[in-house]
Amino acid sequence: MGEEHQVSSSYWLETAPDGHHPALDGDLDVDVAVIGAGIAGLSTAWELTRAGRSVAVLEAGRVAAGVTGHTTAKVTALHTLVYDKLRRTRGPEGARLYARSQSEAIGHAARIAEELGVDCEWETRSAYTYARDPGRVAELRAEAEAAAEAGLPASFVTETGLPFPVAGAVEVTGQAQFHPRKYLLALATDLVERGGRIFEDTTVLGLDEGEPCRLSTATGATVRARDVVVATHYPIFDRALLFARLSTRRELVVAGTIPAGQDPGGMFITPDEDTRSVRTAPLEGDRRLLIVTGEHFTPGTSDPRARLERLAAWATGHFPDLEVTHRWATQDTEPTDTVPMVGPLHPGARHAYVATGFGGWGMTGGIMAGRLLTAQITGEECEWSGLYDPRRLKTAVREAPALLKTQAKVAGHFVGDRLRPSPPVESLPPGEGAVVRADGHRVAVYRDEDGGFHAVSARCTHLGCLVDFNAAERAWECPCHGSRFDTDGKVIQGPATKPLEQRDL
Repeated sequence: MGEEHQVSSSYWLETAPDGHHPALDGDLDVDVAVIGAGIAGLSTAWELTRAGRSVAVLEAGRVAAGVTGHTTAKVTALHTLVYDKLRRTRGPEGARLYARSQSEAIGHAARIAEELGVDCEWETRSAYTYARDPGRVAELRAEAEAAAEAGLPASFVTETGLPFPVAGAVEVTGQAQFHPRKYLLALATDLVERGGRIFEDTTVLGLDEGEPCRLSTATGATVRARDVVVATHYPIFDRALLFARLSTRRELVVAGTIPAGQDPGGMFITPDEDTRSVRTAPLEGDRRLLIVTGEHFTPGTSDPRARLERLAAWATGHFPDLEVTHRWATQDTEPTDTVPMVGPLHPGARHAYVATGFGGWGMTGGIMAGRLLTAQITGEECEWSGLYDPRRLKTAVREAPALLKTQAKVAGHFVGDRLRPSPPVESLPPGEGAVVRADGHRVAVYRDEDGGFHAVSARCTHLGCLVDFNAAERAWECPCHGSRFDTDGKVIQGPATKPLEQRDL
């Protein structure tokens, strides 16, 4: 398999020092336990520590190495095409609260970076949502008008710095981009210096919402906390029909160097062409790092190798001097009713909270969530608590077609994937995987480069859907809720918390 068809590590993970935190090896009592050390979890923990709470962060892997470590890291309140829809579904006030909460997150992050003295490559840029199809100009004009009405410095333009003409674009000035891992590692360091604790390689398995709450971990340790925040990107607990209201998409990333003079000078995204997102990052000398994303798909439903090739061809076609150095993938969680879910975990929750459904805009969303959850836990008022409340079932009903479509896809995979034909194990070439039948069971089999077979149960440990093989990333993926496992069954990404069971062929 050609290297150009395989993913590599994220640029952000390669270029930031790798801090290390111990695994939890004994029981613990704290004011607040935060599950997940991405931008939402670390932002929440940092804010709570500043507010005087004792905090423990529990991370199944490494700090800022999951979804946050694979983002494009745009810090912007322009989220493709959202404001015209919010104006219609949540009213002008809902759109205004969304714009204000996201915009304040940008300023808050800038102040934190300055206060901590971290060089996180912060750059102020305009953000653009563009289209090349003249048929979408009216839609873009409506979005620019709605965004401006919501309070953003937004306008409709027909000229951008992209190396090709556009039919039109929404421009919002004064947005930002940064190195997410450098920012978050600085946050983690400051958190620990102020008495907070971070535990890596610590998987949470259960939550008992008593007083105090009790978290059980895979190592057998118990964490007791007055309040618990579930910030695992996709929630590992479903206590407010969250699984029915979230869908997961995976998206590919191609990055490489270009001459600094070819920098398009902004952050760009189009909903067309299976999504194309473009930004750059600073490098030494007269080069910039070009980052292009797109080709989104549901995990476990597509062979990403052809998609990766298409994305790279698009990038080099428009930036001929691009020297591709990195290929990776990211994962996003979409709410069926547009707005992230940040607040109480379920209608009866008194001390359990969640942050999820950022829809690809987790940088501002995660920072916003940290401030919102801290306000709720410390008893302060927050103007946009109602907008993001996960218990909002009215909007889920109002946008029921999206919810029903999501559930139909899950049901289709749960039944239909069990009817797929089974290839013979011996036909698998090295570096490939497939789900086969063995003794009446579905078994996920991977053949390594030396010809050896690795067999695990094909039944996802989350809710029982069948996994499929992602050859570009050499991982088993669940199409129902996005859980991902390595070739030996270890959990890479939740909501699953337990590995795929080992099988003998």
